[in-house]
Amino acid sequence: MVGLARPTTAAQAADWASRSIYQVITDRYALPNGSTTAPCNLNNYCGGTWNSIIENLDYIQNMGFTALQISPVDKNMPQSTDSGYAYHGYWPVDKYAVNENFGTAGDLKNLSDALHARDMYLLVDVVINDMAYAIPGKGPGTGQLGPGAVTDFSQFTPFNQAEYYHPLCNITDWGNATNYQNCWFSTQYVALPDLDTQSEAVISMSGDWIKNLVANYSIDGLRIDAAKHVDQAFLPLFIEAAGVWAFGEVDSATAPEVCAYSNLTGLENYSVYYSMIQAFTAGNMTGLSQMLDAVQEQCSNVPSLQNFAENHDQTRFASYTDDMAVSPPSHPLPYATDPEQLAQNAITFVIMADGVPKIYQGQEQHTKGGSTPDNRSPLWTTGFNTQAPLYNLTATLNAIRNHAINLDGRWVTQPSLELYLDNSTMAMSKGPQNVQTLTVYSNQGSQGGSWQLFVPNAYPPNSQVTEILTCTNVYSDSIGHLNVSMNAGVPHVYFPTYNLEGSGLCGRSLKTGWINNSTMANTVKSSSSRSLDMRWSSVGAGLALVMSFGLL
Repeated sequence: MVGLARPTTAAQAADWASRSIYQVITDRYALPNGSTTAPCNLNNYCGGTWNSIIENLDYIQNMGFTALQISPVDKNMPQSTDSGYAYHGYWPVDKYAVNENFGTAGDLKNLSDALHARDMYLLVDVVINDMAYAIPGKGPGTGQLGPGAVTDFSQFTPFNQAEYYHPLCNITDWGNATNYQNCWFSTQYVALPDLDTQSEAVISMSGDWIKNLVANYSIDGLRIDAAKHVDQAFLPLFIEAAGVWAFGEVDSATAPEVCAYSNLTGLENYSVYYSMIQAFTAGNMTGLSQMLDAVQEQCSNVPSLQNFAENHDQTRFASYTDDMAVSPPSHPLPYATDPEQLAQNAITFVIMADGVPKIYQGQEQHTKGGSTPDNRSPLWTTGFNTQAPLYNLTATLNAIRNHAINLDGRWVTQPSLELYLDNSTMAMSKGPQNVQTLTVYSNQGSQGGSWQLFVPNAYPPNSQVTEILTCTNVYSDSIGHLNVSMNAGVPHVYFPTYNLEGSGLCGRSLKTGWINNSTMANTVKSSSSRSLDMRWSSVGAGLALVMSFGLL
């Protein structure tokens, strides 16, 4: 990683690696009047504000989240187009003014203060690639910029001159970096003039803006939208100016393309995302295992890569499958009564795998939604249901992850080790022995039968461990193998029983005062096929554990 000069109070890679993120679209999270029935035209502003987020932070923190990601905050174009309004925040016109649809600058400061009072981080999505303006015209064949079109750049702040932009051209080859980095992302209905991020002036002005934004609102981290669409050399310069850690969006299903950016910025782990979706909706668990290996081998700073199963750009998991992975009555989970197997496994993977977990608003309510804007429906219509099956599952998983990290930070830095794999089941061990979690995933869904899985070398011989989703105590055998009762495709998460005290789980008390502690306990009911060679390497502001696997 590039060494970044940051103030000592700024959140860096190691700080973010221990966090768990909840993502909201500001306009779609909560309404100021507290309504849970107000309708929402998904292409328009629907009324969510920074203040209404503050009023509903308990809902987030009680799931155990220690960071909040909000949508872009700067002033956006006001016009309605065939693509709707800029409720999402990705059509900026003034980088130094806030979007008044979400509130005032004071309201945004108050949100930052409210999060920090709870020992939570603020992560702000930022647009660095372009500005935006509406193109007149409605309907097919209209609203299109053609050759020779003239743009009034004076309408933008601070990038108010043509020299700051690439000349107008359309992206015609999404596999050609020169084409998709130098041409305009959109030229119909909403024009997105493409900033020349190789320009010294643009580099300097961008740095001034982001430094100002971070300082004014005490921002702890950034999500960089469309990071692959700017010049790669621009990214470390921008992050250095920001002085905080950043997660870049590099939307690619291949590890080489994603990992090529990992020495420039933190990342949303898109390569693992696509493989995870295939594992839990198309039965390809082997492909997920292979991708995890590829990322460990090719990416820098894996503990600081973001895991996710949903976001505002992708189809929601519930629209792939209704299966949410719930046990039958003979082995009840305390979370659900409807069949939701696969969704439970997806959330479990996001939170328990190597990396920083991020859950998108509504995922914990099993919200459906296909392509944009259907994947951006308001959360308030769920009634902020804290008894929802996946809400309580998320709280339990965050609780054990936070507890393990509070006891021993090596849980974050030590990479997971695969102990069992077939195309429907994967068992992964993570962390040092005193806080070791064993997580078993299944893609069999609610139709999966009952069977016994023997996980080799799971724990030291004759160790008592607790399956935290059912609070069932079991023992490893005399050689350390663990017998897991697989049933209807539910996930399993084990933790050393003797170290559960302080977690707030399974009847244990909750230890207060730890950095990642939250009030989530109020919502929580009560031989390897690979050889592992690990070595430490210095990576920027911290250390990353680099793994290389050799098949036996």
